[in-house]
Amino acid sequence: MTSTTAAVTLANRVRRNGDILMQEVGGEMVLLNLDTEQYFGLDPIGTRIWALLGERDDLPWIIDTLSAEYDSDPACIRDDLLALLHELADAGLVLVA
Repeated sequence: MTSTTAAVTLANRVRRNGDILMQEVGGEMVLLNLDTEQYFGLDPIGTRIWALLGERDDLPWIIDTLSAEYDSDPACIRDDLLALLHELADAGLVLVA
C-alpha cells in the first residue's frame, strides 16, 4: 500500500471515521471502511487503541493510558501508536486534524 497521508504527530487530533463498521471478534477488532469496502484487522493492543480513540482524540493521553496499562516504555508506545495511526489514516479509518 502506498502512503497517501502526512505523518501523524503528537500535535494531531485523531478520531475514528464515522463511516466505519466495526466488530470485535475474539478480543480483536475487524473494521470495514464503507467507502472503499476494505477490511482491516486490529490485534488486542490495536483494539485497545481503537477503543481509546473513541473516548478522546488526545494522543499524549492515549500514550499515558497505554503506558500505565501495559507497564511499557512511553517512547516505544508513542512510536508504535504513531505508526498504527498512520496506517489507519492511509486506510481512511481515522481522520487526522
